[in-house]
Amino acid sequence: MVSLMQGRLPINQDVLLMQKGMLVRKVRSKSWKKLRYFRLQDDGMTVWHARQAGGKAKPSFSISDVETVREGHESELLRSLAEEFPLEQGFTIVFHGRRSNLDLVANSVEEAQIWMQGLQHLVDFVTSMDQKERLDQWLSDWFQRGDKNQDGRMSFPEVQRLLHLMNVEMDQEYALQLFQAADTSQSGTLEGEEFVEFYKALTKRPEVQEVFENFSADGQKLTLLEFVDFLREEQKEGERASDLALELINRYEPSDSGKVRHVLSLDGFLSYLCSKDGDVFNPACLPIYQDMTQPLNHYYINSSHNTYLVGDQLCGQSSVEGYIRALKRGCRCVEVDIWDGPSGEPIVYHGHTLTSRIPFKDVVATVAQYAFQTSDYPVILSLENHCTWEQQQVMALHLTEILGEQLLSTTLDGLLPTQLPSPEELRRKILVKGKKIQTLEEDLEEEEEEEVLESQLEGEQEAKPELEAQFESEPQELSPRSKDKKKDKKSKPIMCPSLSALVVYLKAVSFHSFTHSREHYRFYETSSFSETKAKSLIKEAGNAFVQHNAWQLSRVYPSGLRTDSSNYNPQELWNAGCQMVAMNVQTAGLEMDICDGLFRQNGGCGYVLKPDFLRDIQSSFHPERPISPFKAQTLLIQVISGQQLPKEDMTKERSIVDPLVRVEIFGVRPDTTRQETSYVENNGFNPYWGQTLCFRVLVPELALLRFVVNDYNWKTRHDFIGQYTLPWTCMQQGGPVPQTLASSPAPAPFLMLSSCPFLGYRHIHLLSKDGTSLHPATIFVHICIREGLEGDES
Repeated sequence: MVSLMQGRLPINQDVLLMQKGMLVRKVRSKSWKKLRYFRLQDDGMTVWHARQAGGKAKPSFSISDVETVREGHESELLRSLAEEFPLEQGFTIVFHGRRSNLDLVANSVEEAQIWMQGLQHLVDFVTSMDQKERLDQWLSDWFQRGDKNQDGRMSFPEVQRLLHLMNVEMDQEYALQLFQAADTSQSGTLEGEEFVEFYKALTKRPEVQEVFENFSADGQKLTLLEFVDFLREEQKEGERASDLALELINRYEPSDSGKVRHVLSLDGFLSYLCSKDGDVFNPACLPIYQDMTQPLNHYYINSSHNTYLVGDQLCGQSSVEGYIRALKRGCRCVEVDIWDGPSGEPIVYHGHTLTSRIPFKDVVATVAQYAFQTSDYPVILSLENHCTWEQQQVMALHLTEILGEQLLSTTLDGLLPTQLPSPEELRRKILVKGKKIQTLEEDLEEEEEEEVLESQLEGEQEAKPELEAQFESEPQELSPRSKDKKKDKKSKPIMCPSLSALVVYLKAVSFHSFTHSREHYRFYETSSFSETKAKSLIKEAGNAFVQHNAWQLSRVYPSGLRTDSSNYNPQELWNAGCQMVAMNVQTAGLEMDICDGLFRQNGGCGYVLKPDFLRDIQSSFHPERPISPFKAQTLLIQVISGQQLPKEDMTKERSIVDPLVRVEIFGVRPDTTRQETSYVENNGFNPYWGQTLCFRVLVPELALLRFVVNDYNWKTRHDFIGQYTLPWTCMQQGGPVPQTLASSPAPAPFLMLSSCPFLGYRHIHLLSKDGTSLHPATIFVHICIREGLEGDES
């Protein structure tokens, strides 16, 4: 299978040495440190390991699994072993998603450099792969799994085993027929391109071919005009269809002659449909496309709860890795619980539990390093301060010295603001959220007084010597406020002034009632609510909560009963306009899928502009009882087919999935619903459903869609295969329903929607439970959205 990637792999000396293999020490903890033989396989894309050179090897990871490679000094674990192993010999392999890092120690600095540089070289190559190269790599990975004796070729028994691994249930005689047709060398085995041809025979898409032939006069190609017709009629591209057709042919037509003749083959048509241009997610919503100049309280803010934890809330590990992962996935509000530590250094952990402890200064240094790697927009440090006065001073020192210019320590222009600044104004700034001794107005008054005192002192230094003597014998009277400050310092208040001064726009205050907040609080003061309290307020006074969140920031955090670090559904809180809905980002599942789905848009920058009716302090919107004038919509989704669906448990070679698709809507309570297709028995490779689901949504601006593929299992209520979640407003839409699809089973009222104004053929690229790509696993759908509800004549 080497030939599949040959000529494209970026081979260098480091990669060649990695392919020879090397003995390194694998480190899991201070007590678990074992020698293992790691080797990059000949395909250049997978790393295997064994207990020793020549020993029985097994797959360790694929290059596509790797996000980056870090040096030894960046690993908490390797730093703790610095006396035992030189940090220069250590390195860390960081994986996508929530997979644990792999810490390794080489026998020399040179060997560590070989692996660090070689791995990063290959990771950069994989990241820059185009669609065809990614498919070739995926095939190469499968070939490695199927080639049990690792001789570089596949016999028919090995192919049969591979078909089961790939979720294909096939008649043995037909499988042999395809095998023999692909075996052009007549060697009785499949190698390189022969395996590719076998795969192509397996993955023919009759449902795509039908669409293609509906527009192709000769059934072999789409001329430029035919492709323009398809884009205009089916994908609703309108005026830009002509220019777009040429652009797409040049991008996706595999043959040079086809590009020259301006025609699109079936392979090119399929490549287009499977690309980002044919994705269900509208490409226009991928970059930063929203207005970023509105006040902070007008945005949903991607927020993390107890960010330092990478496990449960009682005995879990505290690690700076929690901050790295949260910030790199786009979180803009991270939480820090600080307590008095040994030797005068504050520590971070979940108080009164058995969770491990990390130094506060390490957390601050990590935030400084990773805050703006994913997004330039502001990071909020939500401090839960439990320290004594002395260690609060140390906290303030670390924040100012380590963060430096990144830390916002005064208002942007030194003047009293009338509203919160915007994400745009706060680019690359870190804000402290926490308790504060006094108001922002008092802070600014003090700053003015200090400036006056400073100018007086400057004048005094330039005065005559006798005047200096007079000042020495006659101490100057301090202003009443300065007197109070001196007195406060002697009595050592619970809140340290130097730490208090770092809280500018995000002063934490207790919530009493919406009326109390309106009458006594200022726009820069923010309250936190437990999920239980917030949900109760939504039911009791939903509209008041919406109006509150239109002028002040709110933070919601998970119930203290969630000791397993489980999550709550953030949608209910977003419906009321709550901005910082803090999640246990270390825990994968439905709730994090919803959170990731919302923040997938707008460049993944961590800020999403709330709908206008949640930004109006006089809004009449009630999340529990939404009424007009919201623009209700009807959604019609035909779930057509699935492609290359993976197994949940790869160890069950003989089992093949029975997939079904469930479409879930999350939004206001009346809109929240789900529907599913029937299941297809024993076919995860190319199942066909052809079933239509319909939904009626009152408030589309707040709705998210989640497409879930499950393996039917009546005992366990189905096993998860993959999912994809996106905002309703970010769906890519297109043209009228073709009669071939309109005739498929559907609720009677929708059979007449052949003139539906928005629809299109789209692929949904599935993600794992961890949020990582399951490429090339997809589901193929046809989407139609129409204004108004079913039966609505308006």
